[in-house]
Amino acid sequence: MIRSAALGLALALATAGGAAAQLSPYASAGEQQAALTDGRVTSEQLVRGYLERIERIDRAGPKLNAVLALNPKALDEARRLDAERRAGKMRGPLHGVPILLKDNIETADGTATTAGSLALAANVAGRDAPLVTRLTDAGAIVLGKTNLSEWANFRGNRSISGWSAVGGLVRNPYSLDRTACGSSSGSGAAVAAGLAAFAVGTETDGSITCPAAMTGVVGLKPTVGLVSRTHVVPISPEQDTAGPMTRTVADAAAMLNVIAGTDPADPATREADARKSNYLAGLKRDALKGARIGVWFPSKGRSPQTDAVFETALQALRDQGAVLVDVKAPDEATLARIGELEGDLLRWEFKAALDAYLATTPAAVKSRTLADLIAFNRAEPRELALFGQEIFEAAQAKPPITDPAYREKRTVARKLARDSLDKMLSEQTLDAIVSPSGGPPSIVDPVNGGPFFGSPSRLPAVSGYPHLTVPAGYATGLPVGLSFLGPEWSEARLLALGYAFEQATRARREPEFLPDVAARPDIARAYDPR
Repeated sequence: MIRSAALGLALALATAGGAAAQLSPYASAGEQQAALTDGRVTSEQLVRGYLERIERIDRAGPKLNAVLALNPKALDEARRLDAERRAGKMRGPLHGVPILLKDNIETADGTATTAGSLALAANVAGRDAPLVTRLTDAGAIVLGKTNLSEWANFRGNRSISGWSAVGGLVRNPYSLDRTACGSSSGSGAAVAAGLAAFAVGTETDGSITCPAAMTGVVGLKPTVGLVSRTHVVPISPEQDTAGPMTRTVADAAAMLNVIAGTDPADPATREADARKSNYLAGLKRDALKGARIGVWFPSKGRSPQTDAVFETALQALRDQGAVLVDVKAPDEATLARIGELEGDLLRWEFKAALDAYLATTPAAVKSRTLADLIAFNRAEPRELALFGQEIFEAAQAKPPITDPAYREKRTVARKLARDSLDKMLSEQTLDAIVSPSGGPPSIVDPVNGGPFFGSPSRLPAVSGYPHLTVPAGYATGLPVGLSFLGPEWSEARLLALGYAFEQATRARREPEFLPDVAARPDIARAYDPR
């Protein structure tokens, strides 16, 4: 009964727009582009189909709350791109394919960029972030904005991942009572649920890779400086980056081909043009053959089902010819020191970066500083109904980043993180390190919180190195991801390794939109055998 209902929802796109019936809502962007090229579908049909599916699944039906706002110009843009295609003009590899953006990325389409906060409800910037310009120049259609953990999960100590005052709680399409993690919750849930093939997320520490893993999709946090952050609501210029969230590694590589590159307005990207490569062309099914892969298992024993998925993934790597090597992880004292420094530094950087960003917002945005936001939240009951703003208050109390103590701490933190990863990679001459991306998604519990099984995200986050997660398997139907970590600018290698693993395992399954895990037939029978 439940399974049939889920499949009925899954057919929403396929029955919309006539010729679009030839495509599944879970078609990859590559498959969509092939159908557009063959004339089996138009961009207008794709957009109409997704808009109908968003209405049925995201706003009614299971009510995922993944999509925060829709681009009012999406259909007009689709018709324009269809006309260009008929005239033989192709903008690029994403021509006519719809995409969703996390709602901390500015667009010129008339929608607000809210970061999930009511304080930014009037932030209609009228400008495209450079990464958006790159996407639209390549032919992508911005379908809308995705919900997120408010302020990218950087407001309160007991925050609920995936919740924002503007959009409510993002629900995990595999089990609606489970977390979609954060902060790019809506981007992960939307891609998993077939509301678009592509979405853009952003990460400071775990905000792409955690929601990607917990919603069963591919997520890539690139090297900091490969993708522009201009006109993206910030946390930390030292750690922030945008990146792809897709259902396939090939789609992630195709998106990275487009969004990677130097932005004169973002000094961190000065090397991007020289460092980027053709990530899609570099994907090989045999990339694991002979590859030396380090095994790091920081969460071992915390979730037996995750341990089993990881062991199965390791065997798949061996079967594809990889040489697996146990790595000597950093000691607990070093990891704890990196975490302590990171927490302190992000609060320092957030105040400076956010005040600078708010100064560029339209006059209609009345909160012009972090201090203004703190006052706004105190006066707005909807903002503090579930948790507080301790991080905001701690950040506001920080001295300016011109303080010499700040730069010294950032230097120490980056060196500790880089030395830790570099040592693991170099001691055994490794191509990459693999680790579980985390445990299965926990139940959303606004009273007690949920368990967290650990993640390898901190070292690549603080070092600025890339981190890829790929679906690896399931724990009682809940997704578990496999992380690939590598040195700076190693995206091409990580994507190739992730692609080879993906093609060998075909681990990803579509979600069933179950109300909870107990609705699975095997669990239901065990709960009530009579």
